[in-house]
Amino acid sequence: MTRKPHDQFAKQFLEELLSPLGKVEANKEVIDEARQVDVLFSPAPTSSNQAQSLGLLGRIAVMNTALLEPFRNQPSKTEVRNCLLKLLTVIADSQRQAKRENTTLGEDNLARLWILSPSASPGLLASFDAKLKLETWLSGVYFLPSSLRTAIIVINELPVTQETLWFRLLGRGGVQQQAVQELVALPPENLLRRNVLEIVYRWRINVMTQQELTQEDEELMMNLTQAYEEARAQAVQEGVQQGVQQGLQQGLQQGVQQGQRQFMENLLRYRFGSVDAELSRVVDGLLQLSPEEFTPLCLQLSREELLARFSL
Repeated sequence: MTRKPHDQFAKQFLEELLSPLGKVEANKEVIDEARQVDVLFSPAPTSSNQAQSLGLLGRIAVMNTALLEPFRNQPSKTEVRNCLLKLLTVIADSQRQAKRENTTLGEDNLARLWILSPSASPGLLASFDAKLKLETWLSGVYFLPSSLRTAIIVINELPVTQETLWFRLLGRGGVQQQAVQELVALPPENLLRRNVLEIVYRWRINVMTQQELTQEDEELMMNLTQAYEEARAQAVQEGVQQGVQQGLQQGLQQGVQQGQRQFMENLLRYRFGSVDAELSRVVDGLLQLSPEEFTPLCLQLSREELLARFSL
């Protein structure tokens, strides 16, 4: 299972967005040399009813079975060819299954491959004869010859519209930062906004627990900081709202504390897997500190050190 931070974030992100529309299989092994498809998506019969909110991603999702291969950097020619091998393996498997079931699988029903790249050089695109179809598709979506059933989505060439937001969140640099700002600006009641912020929140906590951060980790953390801060504030605000609904000042204070407890327990859960009775007593002690004080303690001290310090 990959440990690359962008791959992990991208798979969780795509799984969250696509799961209401159908079946999502992350790290799906296919036959041949046990190759893994990053995300293999099969649309449900009623998926088109919900796909519109996903814009370009939704349009792709409802076409037919889709292999989604996100890259943090421009893929090499070899990496593109490896993705094509996965597609051909999936198609061959589906054709064998159709033969066993004595059914016919038409060309239009075969799986498609969508390679998601933050950028792509003219040389790479030309080497695969990848071309735009501006009469029917947005700029930035390059199609390989039709029999290959493959497209390369060049994220930094996509138009900056709501339709492309979910792909631009997987971009780099200013493209990703702009998309994060648009995500945060969505109405608070938007369910996709809430769910994606939660993914960013969990991912950021997970990365913060690593001893050494790679340059890729640091770039992602910087680009997603605004979304992370929004998610953290949202957790605290939800606790405050619960307190307000109780109609008492005491309830308000309890709400603030509840939000801080939730944030702290998330930190400990990602460090140690769960929050048992012993760690719950540690939380009570940590709550006496400010977030600036307890956050590094949760991330840096071992379980034994936390228990020794706060279980007295």
